[in-house]
Parts: sequence; C-alpha cells; structure tokens
Amino acid sequence: MSPVTRRLVVGAALVDDLTRPTRLLAARRTEPSSLAGGWELPVGKVEPGEGLDQALHRELDEELGVQVELGEVVPGPLVGGTERGAWPLGDAYAMHVRLARIIHGTPRALAEHDALRWLEQTELYDVGWLRDDRPVIEAVQRLLASDG
Repeated sequence: MSPVTRRLVVGAALVDDLTRPTRLLAARRTEPSSLAGGWELPVGKVEPGEGLDQALHRELDEELGVQVELGEVVPGPLVGGTERGAWPLGDAYAMHVRLARIIHGTPRALAEHDALRWLEQTELYDVGWLRDDRPVIEAVQRLLASDG
C-alpha cells in the first residue's frame, strides 16, 4: 500500500516582530461547519504551479487584506517529498508554516473567518485552537520572546 499524498496548504504564524516575536494573530473559522468557531493560523491551499511562498502571500492578501515579510519556517514532523517539514492537518492536508510580519495593511476577517485576535504569549491558549493547529502553536510558542 502506497502512502497517502496530502494536499499542500500554507499557513502563517503572523507575529509582531520576526526577530523577537511577542504576539501571534489567531483567526476564527466560519466554514466548513465542522471547523466553524475554531481558531487557527491563517491558512490556504497551494494552487497548481504555485510555490509555497507565492501561495502564502496570495492567501494572506485574500483572507486578511495584508502584505507580509516572511520569516523562518516553523518546521513540522512530516518527512519525505513535498510534505517534508510540514504539519499534518487530518489525513488530507499537509501545512507548511512560516513566521510572517505584516508590512502593509491592517488584518481584517475577509474570507472564511469572522474574528481575529492578537494573542500575547500568556494568552496563547485563551482561544479554542483547532485540534490540528495545537502542535503548531506549541512550536510557535517556543519562538515567542518570554520577556517581550
């Protein structure tokens, strides 16, 4: 039996500073109904012929209306092929995550979200993260500066 190939998606850990991040932006989903009300990192599918960075810039513009500067990769546990270093989202998706800082625009919930919230390090678990996002949040937490 051959391994299942997951569809690639990109996610942004939007932070206030790429060198010493202290805050993270969370987005509350409105759809699909099975995920509605759960909090996640802004995420979107990689379209055919699109690179990971290109997809992330496009998705953040479409979903939040912002342009960003990309920072380091938040490495995930998947190994092999295009999934290498990604985070599993169920059995169907593999999410590549990058730190990102907004350089233009103010984030707004434009598509698939109804609320956004900046979380300080001490507030990271004050929202109900989607189950598959929790390991990513734990990895991002280690990157946040503890003393601001």
